[in-house]
Amino acid sequence: MKLKLSLILFIILPLIITAQITPELKKSPKPYTSEIGLKKPDKDIPLLKERLKKIKSVNLSSPVLLLDNASDIQKLAMEGCLKNADFTKFVKNDKNEILLNEIFGVYPIRPGDIATLPTGPNAEIFRVEMYNFALNLATIGIIDVKKDSILQIYYLSDTQPDIPKTLVDLALQIATHSPEIIQALGYKPDQSEALMSSTKTSLNKTRCERSLHVCVAPTFIKDDKALWAIVDLTDLKIAGIRWTNVGTTGPSLVTERKVQDEFINENFCQSENTCEKNGWKLNYHLTTSDGLEITNVFFKNTPILNSVKLVDWHVSYSSTEGFGYSDAIGCPLFSQATVFPNSAPTISELKNEAGQILGFTLEQTYFNPGWPKPCNYNYVQRYEFYLDGSFRVSAASIGRGCGNDGMYRPVFRIAFHETNQISEWNNQKWEPWLTEKWNLQNDLTNYYQNAYQFKIDTKYNSYYMEPSHGQFGDGGRGDFAYTYLTKFKKGEGDVNLITIGPCCNNDYRQGPEKFMESESIEGNDFVIWYVPQMKNDDRVGNEYCWAESVLENGVYTAKVYPCFAGPKFVRIEK
Repeated sequence: MKLKLSLILFIILPLIITAQITPELKKSPKPYTSEIGLKKPDKDIPLLKERLKKIKSVNLSSPVLLLDNASDIQKLAMEGCLKNADFTKFVKNDKNEILLNEIFGVYPIRPGDIATLPTGPNAEIFRVEMYNFALNLATIGIIDVKKDSILQIYYLSDTQPDIPKTLVDLALQIATHSPEIIQALGYKPDQSEALMSSTKTSLNKTRCERSLHVCVAPTFIKDDKALWAIVDLTDLKIAGIRWTNVGTTGPSLVTERKVQDEFINENFCQSENTCEKNGWKLNYHLTTSDGLEITNVFFKNTPILNSVKLVDWHVSYSSTEGFGYSDAIGCPLFSQATVFPNSAPTISELKNEAGQILGFTLEQTYFNPGWPKPCNYNYVQRYEFYLDGSFRVSAASIGRGCGNDGMYRPVFRIAFHETNQISEWNNQKWEPWLTEKWNLQNDLTNYYQNAYQFKIDTKYNSYYMEPSHGQFGDGGRGDFAYTYLTKFKKGEGDVNLITIGPCCNNDYRQGPEKFMESESIEGNDFVIWYVPQMKNDDRVGNEYCWAESVLENGVYTAKVYPCFAGPKFVRIEK
């Protein structure tokens, strides 16, 4: 939401402590040092020896590992947070034993990081992210360094911030020194060969499953396959290796990044932008890890939406073994995103096949510089606004990814303004949802007028929710989506979220369920989370969520097969 508080009001903000899914200390969790997986560090892995030495240095007077190579102002932000009892609430168990905590990141604040922050940059306010290895818990602190004042603290259970560079480098050394990796590749790889080395991963039947440990997967390409070195950074060892098929392709089509990251950061990350068109008025900005967020959306001066954003991209390979990535999209600088925007957001006319104007689109594209080579990702995020007050929220993967059997699951968060009720069509009538719950769209789903699955009523408007089953003309083959309903609570997505879910579950456990407590939503604002599922395909004539570089007229060009997904919200005239 575009914020209107003055700087004076912000300066006198009281301490805000928001406890989000606060974990319980059950039977005093063991200190982290008892969980080290390696008996002796490999003498050939210097960063591993250094890591173990750092862990042993933790004591009651200095119980938290600090961010390496921090600037002076980052040090002040860490020191300020560590003086606060709520920030250090889970540093020790009830036996006064240390639980290993580490500051993973310290970032300048951006719009969306705190609900009461004025728009525009403020270099004195920082977001400090700390990870608890024993509890698998993230603690987020927002601090005004200049005033040495904590503005907000909240907790995210079973959630991990993006890892710092020191842990990325450690994972690379563990992977490239691993006998299993060397044997599988047939040679000792160089660290520079690894792709996706900082992206969080999961591997079922290990402690990486459901992201219970911090795990990453440096990935090495050999011929038409990719070798995943799944590194457990909690146990400090290789958790497993897996091969995926990536197919063959030509060279990267991008030799250098052709966007000015500073321009994008300054104009779309540090401040809000306003769009007024076709009766619509809305604000938009790029978040640190939740994609392109729209806020404060009006149609003909009537409030429609508080916020819509794309929280995560979950990418799973192999339905039986369960491994993959938890991706984030967002700002190119000071960001937790793993796939960055390659241009500024664009606003274009929305037309049908006959050329008739239906409204307009707001679109953002993101891709890794090596795309469309294997293990490089390309995503599109698109909002469509129609002349009649309807709108659609959608996104697409354009491959190529790290395999030809990937399942892509984008996680949308959709918050209407002043909600009253949501109802599901049961083939006879609209049946209200009275408590937090979830639903899976499948072949047995009933649709009102063969189109609409839900009806949303707000104080000012009513909308039908129409999931995709291939009818939108964008190549989509259906959403097969999980829809979640949660009661609105501060800190549960109204501010920028780190990745909230594991990459690789094949059921409803995609992240939003952690905000569900079967609470009543009657008389309360609610939030809709929407997670479509798109399976990629590289078979000739059936390509989907796929891209390849093909030789045309002597040069390589990209041929893409996007898989768009996302619901349309059809305005009900009153």
